[in-house]
This record gives sequence, structure tokens and C-alpha cells, in this order.
Amino acid sequence: MRLPRFEILTRIRRSVIYRILRPRAPSHPVGFTGPVVVLGSAPISTVPAGFNADFHVITVNGSQGVLDAWGIYVPDATFMQFNQVEGQTTNALHVRKVLNGKRTRLLYVVRWPKNLEQLEQGIAAFNYGYDDLKLINRFKRMAMYEAVMGGLNVEIDDNMKFSNGITAVFYAILSGARAVIISGINPDSSGHIYNDANLKRLHAGTDKQILQALIDRGYPLYTADDEVAKISGIPLWTHETFHKFSAGVATTTRGATLR
Repeated sequence: MRLPRFEILTRIRRSVIYRILRPRAPSHPVGFTGPVVVLGSAPISTVPAGFNADFHVITVNGSQGVLDAWGIYVPDATFMQFNQVEGQTTNALHVRKVLNGKRTRLLYVVRWPKNLEQLEQGIAAFNYGYDDLKLINRFKRMAMYEAVMGGLNVEIDDNMKFSNGITAVFYAILSGARAVIISGINPDSSGHIYNDANLKRLHAGTDKQILQALIDRGYPLYTADDEVAKISGIPLWTHETFHKFSAGVATTTRGATLR
């Protein structure tokens, strides 16, 4: 089917700007050494087998609200959609309520349309703390997609857009994670853990396609949620998986020491 003229022009414009800017895909300041948990806001999330202080945690929007029960109070990084800062939607209001008084080490705000000072004021208004604050614009997201998937995604419509949960998965991979465990990320579910509005999950189709592509390409992606493993084919992170990972890390460390 032929694309409308404005979509063709938008695709060309974004592709040209991207190639001119050549943005670097964001990655963590320090490489991840332990398993990385990407925690989303689906109504059901599961503490990964073997979870301990060696695991790294990346939260998405308001998913940090469940971390207290895990014994973790400050995630390594948080990805927040720009609308969560000042938006008046049901979802945005509940995200700010959940995050009030909490903090993260590194906060990424995705596609913030205003200046940095306004962002800092907006975050301060709901008493959310961070050690460092960074912005991710459309072109940096494109760079993350290209670095992992090997192609260009200009996000013309909802069929091409992917969620912040997938952005966080890309980030973990680009930061050297040898195991990425998703929890509370279920494209087939609706609703969020921090409210009972049962809102439809955006970009579910694209997310499913990307997750499947990551598995097919051999990326070390797992899920902690049994139901997600059953319906998606993503390998379940079990105690056996954890012990194999730990043994592999120990072997690598000993080899590096001997060299």
C-alpha cells in the first residue's frame, strides 16, 4: 500500500537528520556485571529467581512502586515518558503519585519537548530524586534501535513505535548485560500495577515483534513471569538459569585473573 505523501516526507526528513546528526546510542556509565532486570508496570510482575544485590534494576515510568517489596529502594536507572512529568492523564497522575518521595540513580526522560530547567522543575514538583538526569530524544531512540536491531526505525506511526520497556531492554543490551530479565512486561496484558483503570497497553504489537526478534537473534533475554514465558516463548529465568549464569561469570572472572 502506498504511503501518504506527508508520511513519505516525514520518513525522508527523519532519516536525513539522523544521518547528519549521527547520535550515539545511550548506555550505562558503568557496564553491567550482574543480571539486569527491566521492570515494567504490567499488573503482574515476579521477583527473578536468585535475586540479590548483584542484580541491576531498570524501572519504567511508575514500575518502581513495587520495588520496596523486593528490598530495593533505588534502581540503577529509570526510563520515564515525557508526559508522565506534567501530563493530566489517569496514567500520568498515578505515576507521579507512586514516585513521590522516591529516587533513582540515573533518570532518562524520553522525548521531553521543553528545556532542561522546566524538566527539573516538573520533576521536583512531585518530589522525585535522581543522581543524574539525561534526555533521550527521538534520534537517540533511533540510534538504540539501529545498534541492536541493525535497521532504521523512524517511528512514523503506532505500528512502528515501541514502548519505553523495549527502550530499557535495548539500553541493558547496549550496556553489556549478559542476561536481561523482563518482569512486569507483558504486551498481551492491559492495565498497570499502580491503578485500576485497566488502560490498553500501547505499541503491544511492535513490542512483541521486537522481543521475538531479540530471541531469534540469540540475545540473552529472559522473563521472570511464568505466564509471559508460556504465551511468548521467551525463556523463563529459573533458579537453574541463575546458577548457570553465576557459574559462567565465575569462570570468566577466573580466566581474566589468570590472563
